[in-house]
Amino acid sequence: MNTTILGCLSAASESRRDKPVYYDESGSLTFGELQELTESIGTFLASRVAPEQPVAVMSGRNIYTPAAYLGVLQAGCFYAPMDADMPDHRLNQILGVLRPQFMIADREHAEKAKSTDFDGELFILEDIMDTPADRDALARAKAQTTEISPMYIIFTSGSTGVPKGVITSHYSLMCYLDAIQEVLHLGPEDVLGNQSPLDYIAAIRDMYLPVMTGASTVIIPKNKFAMPDDLFATLNAYKVTTLCWSCAGLEVVTKMGGFEGSRPEYLNKIVFSGSVISNKQLRIWQENLPDCLFVNQYGPTETTASCTYYVLEKTVEADTVIPIGVPYKHYSIVLLGENNEKVPDGETGEICVKGPALALGYYGNAEATAKSFPQNPLNDKYQERIYRTGDFGRIGADGLLYFGGRMDRQVKHMGHRIELEEIEAEALQIDGVEECCALYNKGKSLLYLFYRGEATSKDIVLRFREDLPAFMAPRKLVQMDELPHLPNGKLDMQTMKQMMK
Repeated sequence: MNTTILGCLSAASESRRDKPVYYDESGSLTFGELQELTESIGTFLASRVAPEQPVAVMSGRNIYTPAAYLGVLQAGCFYAPMDADMPDHRLNQILGVLRPQFMIADREHAEKAKSTDFDGELFILEDIMDTPADRDALARAKAQTTEISPMYIIFTSGSTGVPKGVITSHYSLMCYLDAIQEVLHLGPEDVLGNQSPLDYIAAIRDMYLPVMTGASTVIIPKNKFAMPDDLFATLNAYKVTTLCWSCAGLEVVTKMGGFEGSRPEYLNKIVFSGSVISNKQLRIWQENLPDCLFVNQYGPTETTASCTYYVLEKTVEADTVIPIGVPYKHYSIVLLGENNEKVPDGETGEICVKGPALALGYYGNAEATAKSFPQNPLNDKYQERIYRTGDFGRIGADGLLYFGGRMDRQVKHMGHRIELEEIEAEALQIDGVEECCALYNKGKSLLYLFYRGEATSKDIVLRFREDLPAFMAPRKLVQMDELPHLPNGKLDMQTMKQMMK
């Protein structure tokens, strides 16, 4: 197993130089072209940026974005994707944690990058892609990093209102890719259809599995997802065999009438994750693609990606409870009770993950890192980190792991983990919001905000639109004269939850 994705790219560029690795609506990149492009970008950066430094990258949904990420790695640095669709306030929060001295932006998003508080050097991607490669300089830069050096930082929601930057190493990524490849068995004949934004954790499968396996990835235009027939026509045009999509992505296709007029002709592998999928919608996919492999995954960003999986062997029924399965290769799961004891099979405990694919921690946040990545309490013989997911789970009589919901106030909405406290922290910054409570109705997939104060719904909506990603903005605002409280003075969340029904 290669210990870095750059090793895979180097090998693939020699053996499959003229085979396309990425497609978008404007064209394609071959493995050889990708290698040359990343070396050019890396050479430009290596002459200006010291190794093991963060480089922010703001680039669009196209074949050059993965090249930008890999170019940063060629320079011995690590990248942090920046979503240009986020409000400036959110981007500035991320930049405040990262404090990068350098940023790459494509020409389309250069003005957006300049509108942030970033005060370092901004490089335009298109202007640096033709830099003559200096392989000696690249070798010197990469010699100062190891396989356990940071590869990228993905920012997630933080309970204090400040995003948390999850740091993933080169080796952690390779462990995950090696694990999922053992289940999917991708080869050069396979084509992945990318749905996730390229700055989102789920996209690592689409970007890097081809580099490891010789497969290809099609970056599907956003507008194709609005019409199932157009989407399926795109999948067929590129002969897409594999989808690694969010549950929400699969569900929206069938809810809009997917399979009523056409079907994907080449699909044989579908991996889904991000939330609990609707059995009704999953059954439509299964019935229309009876020979397709369906894999349910579970796992947070802190475990590089998904850490467990379950291969569905039967078409689901309305009452089917789908397990999250067994640990992938390179992962191990332990369920801990309230006193950090190992819970017996059949009983519920916190899902904790160990193994080489764990993240390095949270960037610039030692306190949060120590809390979420502590020493394994079941091991007093040597150092062994675990990641405490904050999710409940239990081992069933069949030996499989079943998801049991969240332990705290972190929720999964639209494929994103969201700290409800962060929404509350933002709301309390609004004039006229005196007290508030954010809650989530899982059945309706709706975020609620209960609040006391004179602020209008319009005031709150405008503020959230300016400062929070769209997936974090509550869709239901409930103004109250007084929020209900328990005798101990804490908010009575159960009463408010009853109001969401």
